[in-house]
Amino acid sequence: MTAYGSFPGARPRRLRTTPAMRRMVAETRLHPADLILPAFVREGISEPVPIQAMPGVVQHTRDTLRKAAVEAREAGVAGIMLFGVPEDAKKDALGTAGTDPDGILQVAIRDVRAEVGDELVIMSDLCLDEYTDHGHCGVLDADGRVDNDATLERYAEMAQVQADAGVHVVGPSGMMDGQIGVVRDALDTIGKEDVSILAYTAKYSSAFYGPFREAVGSSLTGDRKTYQQDPANVRESLRELALDLEEGADMVMVKPAGPYLDVLARVAAEVDVPVAAYQISGEYAMVEAAAEKGWIDREKAIAETLLGIKRAGANMILTYWATEVAQRISGSGR
Repeated sequence: MTAYGSFPGARPRRLRTTPAMRRMVAETRLHPADLILPAFVREGISEPVPIQAMPGVVQHTRDTLRKAAVEAREAGVAGIMLFGVPEDAKKDALGTAGTDPDGILQVAIRDVRAEVGDELVIMSDLCLDEYTDHGHCGVLDADGRVDNDATLERYAEMAQVQADAGVHVVGPSGMMDGQIGVVRDALDTIGKEDVSILAYTAKYSSAFYGPFREAVGSSLTGDRKTYQQDPANVRESLRELALDLEEGADMVMVKPAGPYLDVLARVAAEVDVPVAAYQISGEYAMVEAAAEKGWIDREKAIAETLLGIKRAGANMILTYWATEVAQRISGSGR
């Protein structure tokens, strides 16, 4: 018989013995209010268009977007991030559809605001890439390079029309130098001081954006390496973070989420503002593809990826599974 006091005296497994025990001592929990649903609305369609690389995700009509917003609200999701997809004929070098008060994104903001009011935080993508015929996030100069300061003027206009449409939060995502300060000034100038800014502080030039390009009908040729961040760098993200906060960011974000959990943890440790992370299209597609093959348990894999993002420090997670997961947490999806 083993003598009392023999090794091991500490037995951490005691706290893993039953599901109830594991639930009681869990350090990280997902809540529906942690989640934000990215949603695409496409101009000129009468039925939702499935996104082939993102099974279960669609380009919405205005009507189905309203329904998706209501469903998200009823599930307890915190917010919805809207992306507009204009008709190809409306794309041009300056992305003018993005600043048209009657452009698809502005119309969608008004639709969702009329449907859910203040019960769901309505966010908008503030970027030109969906609206330009060249697919870049800004205005090009004579040599075909993105002109930072000319682009900022366009972002200021975008912020104002989105705020006039009723958005609660704008998300400048183009990674232009000075974009947060310019957008803050533009909003304040028209009396929209209450509109918040979610800064895409660390947006990396990632291979995982592929399915998103299909989702927004991107016209991009080439890449965005001259303005999105190099995946090799972390200190650069902290510099961007300091600049965004100085310029007036209300919230900050790391994108993508999964491959950059170390960056997310560093950012979360540095700030006293809410921190978001965007679980992007490629992250979504990988799980869905592996699950379709029967290689992984889909629901468990989804939960594990989201827990990892929250454990790393995210207060908010943009994920295409937001409504589904919120329903599962609350039991309303069963």
